[in-house]
Formats: sequence, structure tokens, C-alpha cells
Amino acid sequence: MSVAIKVLFVCVANSARSQLAEALLRHTDSRFDVFSAGYEPSHVDPRTVQALEAVGVDATGLRSKSINEFRTERFDYVITLCDKSVSECHSMPGANEVIAWDFPDPVISDDPVAFRHTLHDIHERIKLFVLVKTKHLEDL
Repeated sequence: MSVAIKVLFVCVANSARSQLAEALLRHTDSRFDVFSAGYEPSHVDPRTVQALEAVGVDATGLRSKSINEFRTERFDYVITLCDKSVSECHSMPGANEVIAWDFPDPVISDDPVAFRHTLHDIHERIKLFVLVKTKHLEDL
């Protein structure tokens, strides 16, 4: 059995974008061991759970976590989901590679379908990420 690819998604509050990414990657490919965290963790926004459940993605166990819970762990990829998180992630000694993505925060949007749009956009990026990062596994 191969070792899982360890990924940490990071945004400021760990309430929406990073939670969506964690659940979506976990749902998309079981070869990944997935976590999420924030620099100012708050709570999982209920609209995050609603958006995930609307597309059949399990949101069980999602909780807002501090980046400090993961400071001593090693990750193959640390992926930031907002520009505010990029500089903080470069100070993580256990990050093999830091990848910067930037998605608008649906929590502060006035758009009634902001969570659905953010979920879709993150899912599209995750599908590309999985394709690129697992290509070598299929060549073995």
C-alpha cells in the first residue's frame, strides 16, 4: 500500500474555503490525507456544510482548527486559499511545497449563491491538482 499524499488547506478563518477544499479533496481522491486550518479560526459556516451536502459531499467531522495544531507536522503540500495566508505558510517548516490559490471569501459576499460558486471553483482546481500530482503514480 502506498503512502498517502498529505495536504493542508489554509485560509484565515477556516470557516468556508479551506473547509470546502478539505471535504472536496477527501471526496475526490482517497490517496490524499487532507486537513484544513486557519490563522484566526472561528467556526464552520453553516452555508459551507449546506453547499457540500447539496452536492453529496460528506461534511461530517469538519471543524475550525488553528494552524498551530499543525506546525510540527510534515505536509507534501500546503495550499493557501487566499492571498492573506500566503506569507504565513512560507514559515511552516513542515511544508514540502507551498501552493498559493486565491478564491473570494463567500462568507462576506452578498451573492446568495456565493458558496455554490466557490465550491464549484475550488472543485475544478482540485480536480486539476489531483490530475497533475498523481500522474506519476499512474506511470509506475
